[in-house]
Amino acid sequence: MLELRPTCENCDKSLPPDSLEAMICTYECTFCLSCVTEILDNVCPNCGGGFEKRPIRPKKELDHNPSTTTRVFKPVNLNSFQVLKEKMMNINPKDR
Repeated sequence: MLELRPTCENCDKSLPPDSLEAMICTYECTFCLSCVTEILDNVCPNCGGGFEKRPIRPKKELDHNPSTTTRVFKPVNLNSFQVLKEKMMNINPKDR
């Protein structure tokens, strides 16, 4: 079951369960669309994978399986991330 984390790990922007801006990697690292496209260039700073839109859980299911309230806030160190980003950003995520 997806956690549906409540915020962007980089900028701490609120990403409620019905957000169309929530992006996740295969490990559920969660970032907002702006950070993924403008800063991360579709490279997860934690695993090097790509991102996909996070699915929206139907409202009636949130009663039984609510989103997590645990916030993960660890802004990306752009200097150390630059090496990983340059290595991965031009490789299709399925080929990384």
